[in-house]
Amino acid sequence: MNKISHFTAFFALLLLVFTSCKSNNQATKESESLSQLVGPTFVGDSAYAFCAAQCQFGPRIMNSEAHEKCCQWIVEKFRYYGMEVEEQKADLKAWDGTMLRSTNIIARFRPQEKQRMLICAHWDSRPWADNDPDSANWKKPVMGANDGASGVAVMLEIARLLSNDTTLHVGIDFVCFDAEDYGVPQWEEVEENTESSWALGSKDWARKIADSIAQTADNSAAKPYEFGILLDMVGGQGSRFYQEGFSLKYAAGIVSKVWSAANDAGYGSYFVSSPGGFITDDHNPINEIGIPCIDIIPYYPDCEQSSFGPTWHTISDDMEHIDVNTLTAVGQTVVQVLFSY
Repeated sequence: MNKISHFTAFFALLLLVFTSCKSNNQATKESESLSQLVGPTFVGDSAYAFCAAQCQFGPRIMNSEAHEKCCQWIVEKFRYYGMEVEEQKADLKAWDGTMLRSTNIIARFRPQEKQRMLICAHWDSRPWADNDPDSANWKKPVMGANDGASGVAVMLEIARLLSNDTTLHVGIDFVCFDAEDYGVPQWEEVEENTESSWALGSKDWARKIADSIAQTADNSAAKPYEFGILLDMVGGQGSRFYQEGFSLKYAAGIVSKVWSAANDAGYGSYFVSSPGGFITDDHNPINEIGIPCIDIIPYYPDCEQSSFGPTWHTISDDMEHIDVNTLTAVGQTVVQVLFSY
C-alpha cells in the first residue's frame, strides 16, 4: 500500500498517458503475481461456505448441542477429504469451576510422513459478547463467524485442495483447538490471573505432546513438527495482519517465511511487516514446549472498539462481516508456505 504513495511528476504523467491501457496493465500485473504462486489455488468462496456451515449450527459454545453437532461435522469433513482424524477428548475445568467437555480435533494429512507441519485454529465460540458496545448484549453468546469459524474454514479448504494433490511430500496436522474462548468475561472480578483462563484446549494438547516427547528415548529425534501456524480471526472485513510479539520472540524465522510468502502470492498488502503486540492465544503453549509457532491474527491500530476489530466478542461477529478476500489472502499465503518449504 505505501509503495504507491510517492510518485514523481514523471510517473504521474505516465499514469495519465496509459490510463486507457489500465485493464491490460492490470491483467499483466495479475499474471506476474500469479507466476510466483506455488501449489493449488485457494478458493475463497469455498472457505466462505465452510465458515457459513459452522455458523448454521449456531454459537458453538462449550457443553452445548450446537457445539457437539459442529464437532461431528468438522470431523466428517476432514475424513471426507482423506484425513486420518482423532478426537482428543478431555474434561477441562474453567475459571468458574465449570467442567468443559472439550474435544480437540486432529486431522492428519499423510500421517506416515515424519517431516510434519502444524496448522491450527480454535473452533469453539465465546459464550458472552462482553465487548459489545451495548451492555444489554454482554451475556449473549457470540456467533463466532470470524473468531473461531474462519480459521477452521481456511483449514478445511486447504484440506480439500490437498485431497487432490500428489506433489506435496510432507505431512500436515490440522488441529482444531477447543475451549479457547471461555476466558474470564470483562464484567467478572476474579483474584486469579485471567490470562490463564484462556486457550484451555491447546494447553491440554501441548501437555500431551510434551509427555509423548518425554517418553521418547531420544528426545532430540522426537521433534513432532517443523513449525506451526495458528489462524485466529482470519476472515474479518478490513483485516490486516501485523507480526505478533510472541511469534517474533519464538519463531521469527517462520514469521519472515510467512510474510515473504504473502508477498510472493500477491497478498503483501494484508500482511504488514510491523509488530502488532503480544497476544495470549493458542500458539503460546505450543511455543512453550519447543515447537516454533506463529499467530496470524488481525490488528486494528485505529479501532476504538478493539484492536482485534469492531466485531471482536460482540454479537456482530457474524457472516455479514466476513470477507472472502481476507479468507483468500490468508489461505493462499498458507498454501504458498507449505508448497515452498
